[in-house]
Amino acid sequence: MVVDSRYQKVAEGKSRLSALIFTQALIQILEAAILFLFTPKGEPLDRFYVSSSVICYVSLLIGELGRKRSRSTLLKLYLFGSSIASVISVAFLIKSEKLYELIKDLSKWETSAIKIFKVAAVLLGVVVQIFTIVVTSSLMHNMAPPKRAS
Repeated sequence: MVVDSRYQKVAEGKSRLSALIFTQALIQILEAAILFLFTPKGEPLDRFYVSSSVICYVSLLIGELGRKRSRSTLLKLYLFGSSIASVISVAFLIKSEKLYELIKDLSKWETSAIKIFKVAAVLLGVVVQIFTIVVTSSLMHNMAPPKRAS
């Protein structure tokens, strides 16, 4: 049986997107673990970081639904939500004045290993987000019905 190449591309794109959604979920779990485990007792959690995590978790659920059901509107919503969550995470990272202290004096990196893990998790999330945008855009393009020449 012959399958149109467009359908094969959609199947490959859905498979890649599944792996990227799983990777994003692992990164978010890692970031949440760092946040909850290493926040000193008595200090409130940073609302930007928590809001970023909540937005990302909701968008991951929407993305998984859009991937399974091949709904481009849900995939667009997923792209928007996960991109906003990434921007908030980067803004939180830049806003942190402790990061500037760490960059200025690299001799204290042993005592600031947790801060380095936070930076690495956010940067890894941004890299995965870039791949997700490319794969999801390609998937939505392949899911669209072909244009007919008039």
